[in-house]
Amino acid sequence: MPRLRTIAATSTLALALTAFAAAPAGAISSSESEVTGEQQYVVLFAEGASAAEARAAVAAAGGTIVSENTAVGVATVVTTEADFAADAAAQPVIEGTALNRVVADVPEAAKGARAVEKFDGAKADIRSNEAAGSSAGAPPATRPSNGRPLAEPLADLQWDMQAIGATVDGSYRHDKTKGVLVGILDTGVDGSHPDIAPNFDAELSRNFTVDIEVDANGDPIDGACADEPDQSCEDAADVDENGHGTHVASTIGSPINGIGIAGVAPDVTLVNLRAGQDSGYFFLQASVDALTYAGDTGIDVVNMSYYVDPWLFNCTSHPADSPEDQAEQQTIITAMQRALDYARGNGVTLVAAAGNQAADYTKAYVDSSSPDFASVPGEVAYTRDLLDPASCVSMPGEAEGVIAVSSTGQSERKAYYSSYGDGYVDVAAPGGDVYDNAEGTRQYPGGILAAYPAALAEAEGAIDENGDVVVPWAVKSCDPSGETCAYYQYLQGTSMAAPHAAGVAALIVGAYGTKDKVHGGTTLSPAVTESVLRSTAVDTACPVPAEFTYVRHLPSGATSTTTHTCEGGPTDNGFYGDGIVNALAAIGR
Repeated sequence: MPRLRTIAATSTLALALTAFAAAPAGAISSSESEVTGEQQYVVLFAEGASAAEARAAVAAAGGTIVSENTAVGVATVVTTEADFAADAAAQPVIEGTALNRVVADVPEAAKGARAVEKFDGAKADIRSNEAAGSSAGAPPATRPSNGRPLAEPLADLQWDMQAIGATVDGSYRHDKTKGVLVGILDTGVDGSHPDIAPNFDAELSRNFTVDIEVDANGDPIDGACADEPDQSCEDAADVDENGHGTHVASTIGSPINGIGIAGVAPDVTLVNLRAGQDSGYFFLQASVDALTYAGDTGIDVVNMSYYVDPWLFNCTSHPADSPEDQAEQQTIITAMQRALDYARGNGVTLVAAAGNQAADYTKAYVDSSSPDFASVPGEVAYTRDLLDPASCVSMPGEAEGVIAVSSTGQSERKAYYSSYGDGYVDVAAPGGDVYDNAEGTRQYPGGILAAYPAALAEAEGAIDENGDVVVPWAVKSCDPSGETCAYYQYLQGTSMAAPHAAGVAALIVGAYGTKDKVHGGTTLSPAVTESVLRSTAVDTACPVPAEFTYVRHLPSGATSTTTHTCEGGPTDNGFYGDGIVNALAAIGR
């Protein structure tokens, strides 16, 4: 099995997840590149360039095209020429180049082995300092004190769904999302999970990545492909060896089927558009390809709980960056915006996580995590002081046309790790905050419970040889016959908040959409979907005082204190945007 990353939300964490998205078929893994001496680039062509002109320009610069995305005007190129980027820049039809490296969360600064830890902050914070052997099974199906019926056996653990009106006597009664397609741009989706399989579309699902065994330094990334069940670097489109994408998909659309949980939109169709590595990195080419595929295929909503690696913020003119790095970051901005525009122009509503850096994205920021992937031996992250929010953007969260979602805890306060900013955050949604309680100590019900691949649960030691749960952050649930069982894990992060908003967006498409005459199913303009989502979100004012201090008593015995300032008014502010999404209100009930 590949090396698996965990997901954790800390004050230094990036979006709850990131990954290295390699190019589609024909891409060369980093281990192969090391052997052959070839380097892989994403090349961005000037708008209007013909295919012949583009191919001639790449060849003139010393490269070979291995895959093309003509809808957006990018190509994956391999070369052995050390000066390829400079030579490509001299070609009039080439607008920019970027090394095809991971798009992911932030690892620990200056980690010697460059181990991939980015998007794992949320999981690490939930799991750290746990005593081995503590057991947790599926709790009995109880009913809340108000006597409301439960949708599923674990519904009493889903405070998140109750908070947004996604319940049996709430939005579930009016769910019309059959035929609505939600794409999961993530590490993959376990299509065989019992609480995903009924809503999973295997035919439409695609994998746009190739596993990367090691980086340019020889350090493990996704792990040895020979250890995979199929002994291949190319996974099927119903596989998730990280767990992040499966959790996201489950939150959006787990069905009501007598086992486990129900998602925000239990009747929706889930499509795996894998753009992230097993390790949690997301590279440019895979993100671009997944977005254009979504636009071509009739996907209605996509969820993007990650940022594109290797730069947390892509800056066009920061003095600490070399001219080559500045050019690469500009390429990432332009290529991603083209792909996002293409998807949105073809009916796709775009939803993204706001980030787990606990940072105000509208203020100057110090980034000591980028670049977070070593494509060059010896390359290390360096500190970039006072990043200007006017010229530095995190993609896709800050892109035009994207709905950025911040995270809330059980009390509806902004989560301690969630990034924010007046004019950046569009809406808020439950993402979990295990410290959101009177004591300020870690409590698992404060996280978000959703599907956990059984193979991963076994690999991570969450279950024993009998299939019983042996850790407090996982739960097992079986159907009434006891023949079909499934596993669930608690996670927290803006990665968990975004799918709640994506699920509500799907409900809106189902409630107000019209027949899609091209692809079948239902369609609704992304502008209308976003407008309804934002206008029906529950207004949530800044705390009083606006300088809110988080006090967390950590399992290590240490105490963490941080203060975030909320700017804006009662109906639109930097913590909550236009408010906390509400499933029932969004569909006019």
